[in-house]
Amino acid sequence: MKYRLTNKGGRFTFLLVVAATVRFCSAGCCSVPQPCKPKGADSNSVDSILLRLKQKTCELKSYRCDIEYLFSQPLLESQTFKTGSLYYSKADARSKLRINFETLKQDDEAEREHKEHYIFDGQWLTQIDYQIRNVKRRQLAEPNEPVDAFELAKRNFPILGFSNTEELKKEFEISLAEDNKTNSGGYIKLHLKVKPESSYKDDYTSIEFWVDKAVDLPGKIVAVSTEEDIYEIKLLDAKVNQPIDPNVFEFEIPDGFGEPEIIPLKRD
Repeated sequence: MKYRLTNKGGRFTFLLVVAATVRFCSAGCCSVPQPCKPKGADSNSVDSILLRLKQKTCELKSYRCDIEYLFSQPLLESQTFKTGSLYYSKADARSKLRINFETLKQDDEAEREHKEHYIFDGQWLTQIDYQIRNVKRRQLAEPNEPVDAFELAKRNFPILGFSNTEELKKEFEISLAEDNKTNSGGYIKLHLKVKPESSYKDDYTSIEFWVDKAVDLPGKIVAVSTEEDIYEIKLLDAKVNQPIDPNVFEFEIPDGFGEPEIIPLKRD
């Protein structure tokens, strides 16, 4: 049985920021005018960094990278480490995202093959778990109201930096991290403190967010939950706006799997 992610068809967190200014450029990559950099603005200021991030994500048509995900529970002295690949494509206001985890390492155990794939198409999240031979398809948006795939993914995975750019300053107090001067490398590190009224107040206390200077896009995220768990995401060897085979976003239900579990959208 084969599925293709089409226009009929999604907890990592993906976050983005845009600087608030009163002037706008005459041209931009999005359907709305882009903020201009004020004259004399410091290129290393938070506003300038976030403005570049906003512009790069606005221009994003495709993205792929290697991904490393470390989930730590200090109170239980437990760690889970996964590796894999991430793919994103956007065209005609519709987007698709796929995250393929291929390996797993728990605590002191040896790393082993562990296939778990997630596909977002703007309406549905499809989860394929090869260990338990199970497929779930969860509807996350209305058919006529598709959402950017990164926006859907942030409801399920702690990855930051590719969607909802206008909301971040409303949700967090954002500052340059103190260790930028001594340990910056190829990244700029920002500290995000959750505001008391933030919609994330029940999930996270703080987030450290690294912008990859080479591409002005997210490179690493470390989020601390209200339960003191730590989510660390690394996005490595990024390829930006390079062709991606559309077949990447297709999936098949392997032999031996049952019928997909369909979970419809919850409506009030």
